[in-house]
Amino acid sequence: MGNGAKAAQKRERNADKNAAKGSKSQAKANEAAKNIICTTCRQSFLTTTRAPALEEHAQNKHSKTMAECFPNAAA
Repeated sequence: MGNGAKAAQKRERNADKNAAKGSKSQAKANEAAKNIICTTCRQSFLTTTRAPALEEHAQNKHSKTMAECFPNAAA
């Protein structure tokens, strides 16, 4: 058996191992964490978004207060 066959076997074994791990993307987790929603434009924000960023959105986009756009957000 030559080195080419050994390399092919190793690639095959590693492909099986890597397929079982699944993807490492956090896209699905990030979508699930978006539960702060602006009541005016329905834009979603991550749970970890802080009050200054929400206040900035409310002022710049809608000329409203944070309480008007995000009544459920804890200030």
